[in-house]
Amino acid sequence: EPEIRTVRVEVPVQVPCKAPIIAAPVFAAAGLKKADSLEVKVRALLAERRQHIGYEKELVAAVSACQ
Repeated sequence: EPEIRTVRVEVPVQVPCKAPIIAAPVFAAAGLKKADSLEVKVRALLAERRQHIGYEKELVAAVSACQ
C-alpha cells in the first residue's frame, strides 16, 4: 500500500510593489532662451546634471524597494 505524506513546496508569488511615485523635477535647462549667454546656459546644464543624478538615485531606490 502506498505511503501518504505531505510535502511542503515553496513557490514564489508575485506581490504588488508599494513604492512611492517619484515626480520628475522641472529641469533647470527647460527655461533657457536662445538669447541667454553661454555662461547662463552652462550653469543651467550643470545644475540640470545634478538634478538628473538626484532623480536617478530616487528612481533606483524606489525600484530596489520592490525587489
